[in-house]
Amino acid sequence: MGLAGGLALTSVAVAGCDLLSTDPGGSDAGNNAGAAKGKQAPSLEKLVKAGDLPPLSSRLPKNPLVVNPIDEVGRYGGTWHSYLDGLAAVGYKFYVELGYDPLVSWAPDWSDLIPNLAEGWEVENGGQAYLFNLRQGVKWSDGEPFTADDLTFMFEDVWGNKEISPIPPEMFSTDGKLATLEKIDDHTVRFVFGAPNALFLRRLATPSANSLITPRHYMEKFHIDYNPDTEAAAKDEGFSDWIDYFWDRNTTTSNPDRPSLNAWVLTTAVDDSSGRGVFERNPYYWKVDPDGSQLPYIDRVTYEIMDLEVVLLRTTSGDLDFNAPALTGGVATLDNKPVLARGREKGEYEFIDGVPGSMNQGVISLNLNTKNAALREVFQNRDFRIGLSYAINRQEIVNAVYQRQGEPWQAAPRKESEFFNEELAKQFTDYDVDQANSYLDRAGYSRRDGDGTRLGPDGKRIAFSLEVVTNEPNQISAMDLVTGYWREVGVEMQVKTEDRTLFYDRKAANLHDASVWTGDGGLFDADLDPRWYFPYSGESNYAPLWSTWYTSGGAEGEKPPAAAIEQMKLYDQFRATVDKAEARGLFNQILQIAIEQFWVIGLVSVDGTYGTVRRNFRNVPRKIPAAWLYPTPGPTRPEQYFVAD
Repeated sequence: MGLAGGLALTSVAVAGCDLLSTDPGGSDAGNNAGAAKGKQAPSLEKLVKAGDLPPLSSRLPKNPLVVNPIDEVGRYGGTWHSYLDGLAAVGYKFYVELGYDPLVSWAPDWSDLIPNLAEGWEVENGGQAYLFNLRQGVKWSDGEPFTADDLTFMFEDVWGNKEISPIPPEMFSTDGKLATLEKIDDHTVRFVFGAPNALFLRRLATPSANSLITPRHYMEKFHIDYNPDTEAAAKDEGFSDWIDYFWDRNTTTSNPDRPSLNAWVLTTAVDDSSGRGVFERNPYYWKVDPDGSQLPYIDRVTYEIMDLEVVLLRTTSGDLDFNAPALTGGVATLDNKPVLARGREKGEYEFIDGVPGSMNQGVISLNLNTKNAALREVFQNRDFRIGLSYAINRQEIVNAVYQRQGEPWQAAPRKESEFFNEELAKQFTDYDVDQANSYLDRAGYSRRDGDGTRLGPDGKRIAFSLEVVTNEPNQISAMDLVTGYWREVGVEMQVKTEDRTLFYDRKAANLHDASVWTGDGGLFDADLDPRWYFPYSGESNYAPLWSTWYTSGGAEGEKPPAAAIEQMKLYDQFRATVDKAEARGLFNQILQIAIEQFWVIGLVSVDGTYGTVRRNFRNVPRKIPAAWLYPTPGPTRPEQYFVAD
């Protein structure tokens, strides 16, 4: 697992074919091995014969990416039946299953980086510049060529336009300044940063890089610099301005007209009225199997909106082909596993294992920036947070909610991570009511009302709501238990359930007092997603204003306390440091401050996760990393999945 620390590839030149040929797990064998046979789906063959589609040889790139199937060469045809547990899941679900085709990809086992749209790359000037060779002859789904111009459009006309992008994307910036993208020729580009960007290659394999791949020839018509009529068009379409219209048209999950480089392209957008979305095979897809047959094997992918009870029923009935191991939520819960186990013969499916990137089943964020001034003072008191942590009976939660899987754990990297820190993971996890009361008294809230509830600095009861999304039944059950634990020590908390969209809307508006979310960033992504270790991003639910201050370079949000600012400075140094040992030392300093500050309260570790796959749905690995930055199951190459007879 050479990328655990994330810096090994940032100081050497990387050749595409070399990485592909050594990729473990049966992903990719080379760039053009066996590509001469040239088979294609029967439906496309008919279009070619009718003169409605160019021949395969002119649709494939010079060196198509050759994907070695996980188990066997597949067959064409069939439909992949999938689901959405609400409209809020549309962007996420489509991306991880169908839309993962960045310049640089994770290997299926998350151990390395492998070429994708970029055939190879070189790291220059100590990580300050990166040269990429784009795969020649790749075409968009409408047949137009993919070139360096598609990348420069996003850099120069979108991210470089302050009206559209007041703050440049963090992964393409250093010190708040957007990198320069140099077009060497149609298939060679160089990213040049103002300072070394040691994490850049790894970030290119994450969801954050997805927006870089944009069809210039299509999107120019919605950009005011290229089409002065676009403002009027935006108003005609009901948008407030051309910028909103531009982003709407650039969405691959709701605009069937937007060309794509993915294996399947949207033909029917999902909405409340239809409850169903459809993706059809891309006739210009640029990958083949070892026999030279164009991928994908599967003809189409359909999505239906259904609640999780229906998902469970449809899975056990054999109507859903593949439920990837989930980061959190979904149908593959511990409570559902016995039901799914009993239904395997009827539904003709098997379990697959997930290797979780998450380090915690639930991280409790007391909003240190809440608009309630009295609660803000209470929450920012470290002794108060320690007291609440001691009040939680984590072993009871393990036994009652998580079927004896996991152990008491704070927001800390997993044992498998090179950043594992036992003190961070285990501090204040003992269930000790006396200690809890002692710390809460020490915090200054020893006064209580007649019901035994502690009084805050305003003389009112310390009472607040904790928000949790409705599709997280285990977190809801755990929080119900926490409500009782905290009431025992004089703190009143109520669990407030809401759908994911509302949860994110309220968080973005800083309307929440407290919330719970899964502990992302626990494995090989600990340093890429340090949201729980310091106020790093909008996902740092405990300090939204402090993280905004950081991401905006101090232009927005609220200035954090000195300890958080020190962590931010250390992280800026970390992501500019190519030397692996030095970088590890900087990140460990960040974790040490996290120990001292105790920003959030963790519950229990994640032991494992699982998914299900129909027996006739082939080439799905039996063990898949489960993490957002992976992102599950995208790097397993869904284009090589197939439906057997």
